[in-house]
Amino acid sequence: MTTTLPPAHGDETAAADDATSGVRPAPGTAQGDPSAVGQEAAAPAVVSPPAPVGATASLPPTPPADPSAVGQPVPDDPARHLRTPVFRTLVVGWTLANVADSLLTLLMAVWVADLTGSAALGGVTFAVLGLPALASPFLGYLADRVSRRRMLVVAYVVGALGLVPLFWVTAPGQVWVIFASTLVYSAVAYVTGACQSGLLKDLLPDEALGHANGRLSMIDQVFRVALPVVGAAVYALAGVVPLVAVAIGGFVGAAIVLGFVRVVESRFEDSTGESYLAATTAGFRHLFGTQPLGGMTWNAVIVFASVGLVNAVVFAVLDGLGLPAAWLGPITVLQGVAGFVAGAVTPRLMLRYGRPRVYALGVLAVGVSLVPFAFQWVIPAVAAQALLGFGVTAAVIAWVTERQVVTPDRLQGRVAAAGHLVNNLPGTLVTALGAGLLAFVDYRLLVLVNVVVVVGAGLVALRLRRADAPASEA
Repeated sequence: MTTTLPPAHGDETAAADDATSGVRPAPGTAQGDPSAVGQEAAAPAVVSPPAPVGATASLPPTPPADPSAVGQPVPDDPARHLRTPVFRTLVVGWTLANVADSLLTLLMAVWVADLTGSAALGGVTFAVLGLPALASPFLGYLADRVSRRRMLVVAYVVGALGLVPLFWVTAPGQVWVIFASTLVYSAVAYVTGACQSGLLKDLLPDEALGHANGRLSMIDQVFRVALPVVGAAVYALAGVVPLVAVAIGGFVGAAIVLGFVRVVESRFEDSTGESYLAATTAGFRHLFGTQPLGGMTWNAVIVFASVGLVNAVVFAVLDGLGLPAAWLGPITVLQGVAGFVAGAVTPRLMLRYGRPRVYALGVLAVGVSLVPFAFQWVIPAVAAQALLGFGVTAAVIAWVTERQVVTPDRLQGRVAAAGHLVNNLPGTLVTALGAGLLAFVDYRLLVLVNVVVVVGAGLVALRLRRADAPASEA
């Protein structure tokens, strides 16, 4: 069944949207004030609320150790850090942006196919949506050198302006305008992913990052369930113009809200003598070379690729179960509801058991959820979608939180951008490969191979342990 890898707006807690839902940069996933650049930031977050609120938010300093890394109890509820005016305002801004950069993702391709009568051009639209991923290293590099808050504001304004030409598209010969707008539209999500992680790190102490990622993931899941239904209904009744207007309004609203936020951002630190290539790839080196984050990341590459294989065989699985393709909608809703629950409980699980172990348990849940597909057990297969949605969401939240906690402030943008590629690229490639293999291999064999690979990855992940000190302190 198709599943969304969340993160992004939970920093990838974006996951990514289905391909039938797609795999999108999370939110999704699960990031400044220019005046703060070049100054030392108070640790870890001394913030002022948006101007209209007129209140002051002051958070206590970060404890010397992050208990959620090893499953130790914390003296106070970390969620209290989410009850400040500044964080709540950021959530409003990211919620508006989430609506804007999710609403048209699938409908752009549908519109192109309807306008031109070409299913192939509709498929090209999905390829255009993926092109900004190639710019991820540069976007991450930029996010580590400028005010992340201002970078987001500019990106949302550009995203809104990029959609305006769509109001005048009426003929097949204007399809190039849709492609150009789609390219800009998709790039906004990658900018959000690159900036969001650093902003959260500057705003919140480490033990509260898991709760923030869980909260943003819950928002992602709500929109994952609601937006496809609402968008399809509006498109069928009134066409794409009202949806474009809503997306523009979402981007403009997000830019205005984030323009009022004041966050003391971490200082940019340039590495002496470092080449541009070394600087732009530093995020990948940290992501794969820091333990236990590196082990979790290599493991995640395998798991995300396996989710891509699930997307490739989804219609064959439904056919084997004797279910019509229309069942994909209710199944996606079931996954989204379970993902919402995972967003609520995963932060507590991380505090109790530690991030690496929660990641491993999430991966094992994904592997177990695939078993009924291979044996054509209808009721268990449908019920297992809840386990699949829960497992994927929990694993991504744990991985994203580990990434944020052990990454130095100066690398947050580059590591987040690298994480988006890890979140999306393996699944995209394997989805294409799996679709080709279906012509020669029984889907049940592909599912069984997937089960073995994912369960094996989960068992390996159980052996991951917290390093003695975070990489940022090494």
